[in-house]
Amino acid sequence: MFAPLFASILFAPLVPPLLQEAGANRFPDPPAGIPPAWPNPTAEAKSAKDMQSYEERIPGTQVKFSMTPISGGKFLLGSPPDEEDRRPDEGPRVEVQISPFWMGTFEVTWDEYQLFQFQSDRAVGKDTEQPAQDAWADAVSRPTPPYVPMDFGMGIESFPAICMTQFAAKQYTKWLSMKTGRFHRLPTEAEWEYACRAGTTTAWSFGDNPDLLEDYAWFFDNGDDAYHPVGELKPNPWGLFDMHGNVAEWCLDGWYANTWKQWSQAKNPVVNPIRLAEKLYPRVVRGGSWDDDPEQTRSAFRRKSGKDWKVQDPQLPKSIWYLTDAAFVGFRIVRPLKTPPAQDWERFWAADLDSIRTIQEKQRKGER
Repeated sequence: MFAPLFASILFAPLVPPLLQEAGANRFPDPPAGIPPAWPNPTAEAKSAKDMQSYEERIPGTQVKFSMTPISGGKFLLGSPPDEEDRRPDEGPRVEVQISPFWMGTFEVTWDEYQLFQFQSDRAVGKDTEQPAQDAWADAVSRPTPPYVPMDFGMGIESFPAICMTQFAAKQYTKWLSMKTGRFHRLPTEAEWEYACRAGTTTAWSFGDNPDLLEDYAWFFDNGDDAYHPVGELKPNPWGLFDMHGNVAEWCLDGWYANTWKQWSQAKNPVVNPIRLAEKLYPRVVRGGSWDDDPEQTRSAFRRKSGKDWKVQDPQLPKSIWYLTDAAFVGFRIVRPLKTPPAQDWERFWAADLDSIRTIQEKQRKGER
């Protein structure tokens, strides 16, 4: 199993020159209202039948990401009792109704995430566009500088971003929403499994035969002890890559032992279910990773976060941004067809614990 050597606390933080000059931990207040949408006709749809795949360039940069439409529908969340290697927390199964959304075709890459992490979206020259949306994006809290490169030598360009906390992933979705003027967030656990299954009921989206897994997923047997560039293997039936393996992916939900039982006893189907976290641990990660065995890449497999994901973090209190011992964790984004009211957006982005909020506010003021 992977154990990054993070203990070199004598190293100075890796701060790009721009951040040192600009003051990386000071953030302005955002303008009133919400940013205008960055022009992109293919990103617009009035109904599910109008949704199409589209590519979005992050304004002010040349970095692009792709979104795939996921039609709404019903499915059974969880695995059947007779599925091989099934775990107790994969049931009881719940009938769920999911509304349409777009999902990231690929996991969020370092190319995208480092624009947010290092504020390098602002490293612009006099002849480079400076979008109006930056007035909102610049107000979003961003990670403190890491003490070592958080890819741990596995690669940056086209590789999935890793080692971020759920809070950091949520702040990225807020920043991306401000940069594009379109609301993005992490997927709910139900949305994630619905998209992963892509209409299938088998252990994996390609069937029940683990011998086929190497065609679709990077996992322990073929991963060579590292993650891989996104999109190198076959996609699932709905065109999403790396849903099984490569890196596990954050969801919005907290992990609770009794939630699915409660949902299963409610009037079915349960519509767009979500249960946000009420404490720091555990929270839900889905999808399996390059460091996992085949059964841990199944569509229904669930992983819960824990304190051991930050063992080597030299900070006290532990970082609200980084997971020093979870080089197998990344994320992908979703964008619902029906955008929630603007006053509800922060519910999907904000720090959900006082301890995180306190540190966030100190860092926004440039304090430790």
